[in-house]
Amino acid sequence: MDESVLSAGDTAWILTSAALVLLMLPGLAFFYGGMTRAKAVLNMMMMVMGAVFLVGILWVLYGYSMTFGTDVGNGLVGSLTEFAGLNNLMTDDPAAVFPAMSFVAFQAMFATITVALIAGAIADRVKFGMWMVFAGIWATLVYFPVAHWVWGAGGWIFEGLGPLRGTPAIDFAGGTAVHINAGAAGLALAIVLGKRLGWPKTPMKPHNLTLVMIGAGLLWFGWFGFNAGSALAANNTAAVVFMNTFIATCAAGIGWLVTEKIRDGHATSLGAASGIVAGLVAITPAGSSVSPLGAIALGATAGVLCALAVGLKYKLGYDDSLDVVGVHLVGGLVGTLLIGFLATEAAPAGVNGLFYGGGLTQFWSQLIAAVAVMVYSFVIAFIIAKVLDATLGMRIPEEDEISGIDLTVHAEQAYELAESGSGGRFAGVGQAAAKKEEVTV
Repeated sequence: MDESVLSAGDTAWILTSAALVLLMLPGLAFFYGGMTRAKAVLNMMMMVMGAVFLVGILWVLYGYSMTFGTDVGNGLVGSLTEFAGLNNLMTDDPAAVFPAMSFVAFQAMFATITVALIAGAIADRVKFGMWMVFAGIWATLVYFPVAHWVWGAGGWIFEGLGPLRGTPAIDFAGGTAVHINAGAAGLALAIVLGKRLGWPKTPMKPHNLTLVMIGAGLLWFGWFGFNAGSALAANNTAAVVFMNTFIATCAAGIGWLVTEKIRDGHATSLGAASGIVAGLVAITPAGSSVSPLGAIALGATAGVLCALAVGLKYKLGYDDSLDVVGVHLVGGLVGTLLIGFLATEAAPAGVNGLFYGGGLTQFWSQLIAAVAVMVYSFVIAFIIAKVLDATLGMRIPEEDEISGIDLTVHAEQAYELAESGSGGRFAGVGQAAAKKEEVTV
């Protein structure tokens, strides 16, 4: 019998990292929920958690197989059936450093949070059931194939095939597969669904900035699992990526706040929380390719550009409710493209960008991968949303939007400040009809 080479330390780190990424989901729910109006906070949290429930099941049924199964589509998709139901992945492999199921669990968290990120673009106005239908179709047609492109053996981005000309694009933990992917889909959905009633003339300020800051803190904490965990080992790469993730986020927070102060005259807590997320997004693809000084430059750039980008929706007229486009799409593009300039062979990835004598070859690969993912995700999301809207209707009625989606769709309210709270689990259901016409601030 072959002696096992399984590493208990690496296995423990991967499983711990998976749990950290899972913690990001309630963190995202708090972050998004606090940014909505009070009459929509529960719906936003439900959209995030609903995506987790659904995509988690799809991951087991066929998502993992489509992503990491043997390539069957010229670099475009893995086998639908090879690991369906996680078949043949529960036995010990004496040649494996960590159990296959630990990797399956870790990547499951990436799939769920990518879909959940999209929800922030369409706050206040989409039917919960239609969101779930969209989430399942988009995960199947977009996330699973794109993740195969980027991380699956045989994937065209992973292998540097086709237009990449033998130079694989670098996406350490999800700048393209997660953030550009989700941001482009969010933009498509926002365009199809249209603007919230009253936007942009009616102020739609975050109802609870304390929740936003709690959410940002949980996201930052969990993101160390997201990024450093992608080393898939308790090693030097994980340590370098951990530090780069921390310092890039610090720089992005400062960049965002300075931009706010110059532009608006105030540095805000919402800006600090948004800067945290922008920095985390930007360093995600680049954590293994840049030095700590490069991470500072990358993070500061992302903080400034994302702070400026969130204003584009007012100029271009699309209602991206919680700035998924401005933070995730733009932040993902910044992090992915700057690898072509800031990468250094001294970092674990061992690649030089333009500023370190490597020329523009890596940049062109980064650009091709970023644009391919962005266009594919936008087009497919737009088609899915158009078809669902035309056939089943995705948007809630105007009167429900005015009354508040929490009450009309879920028969609940986030804050029952005038109630004793002793009415029991289903007390709010019987009151829903009477309160339907009530406009919640």
